[in-house]
Amino acid sequence: MDTLSQQVTETLRAWILHGRLAPGMRVEEVPIAESLKVSRTPVRTALAALAMEGLIDHQPKKGYLVRSFALEDILAAYEVRSVLEGLACRRFAALGVDEPTAALLHECLREGDEILAKGKLLVEDLAPYQQMNVRLHNALMQGARNPWVMRFGAQAQAVPFASDRIMLWNDHGVILRSHDDHHRIVHAVISGDAARAEQLMREHVYYAGILLRDNYQRLLDERSRDGASGPLTAETPP
Repeated sequence: MDTLSQQVTETLRAWILHGRLAPGMRVEEVPIAESLKVSRTPVRTALAALAMEGLIDHQPKKGYLVRSFALEDILAAYEVRSVLEGLACRRFAALGVDEPTAALLHECLREGDEILAKGKLLVEDLAPYQQMNVRLHNALMQGARNPWVMRFGAQAQAVPFASDRIMLWNDHGVILRSHDDHHRIVHAVISGDAARAEQLMREHVYYAGILLRDNYQRLLDERSRDGASGPLTAETPP
């Protein structure tokens, strides 16, 4: 897949994960190409890739439709994430952490601490915190030095609401607890405590799944109020 196709794929995947392309929505080549200001070729490639991931389904005479995931499917994805990311941390701790990666992990922790030190969750801090969270989790996954862990981990995250790119940003205490988990996980990995690193990460992801389960209906209602439905048109901004 060429770079442009990858960019289009990542954009459409993000739209699905964040609810801009809602379950059941029809996804067509021409409106997407016009919206992203690209030709139809990279869009066609991207749609095929997303169909392989299971995020969209091809329907005869209807084109592609965004797949609907039941809560049970999402929680199952969290279960897989917890095992894979726990395995990654165990392997990383056993293999050892190089200095550049240790510095990256500590920088992520510092960024999160700085945001949460404000004592409340600000709307403008959501994106920076999300980006930090993704960098930290990706670094820990990559530390396993196992391409299959990365590959299957990416598949588990390609389920709406199960991705580390999505988080509930409404309770400072909950986010603070999650970031405290980050501190404990990073400490265990860097100190080489493989068993503890694995268990901490498994609990971290498991708890995120519990929070999603308890807030699932509210998240669906918020998406509905935001108007994440209907066909994608050329006027839809990227």
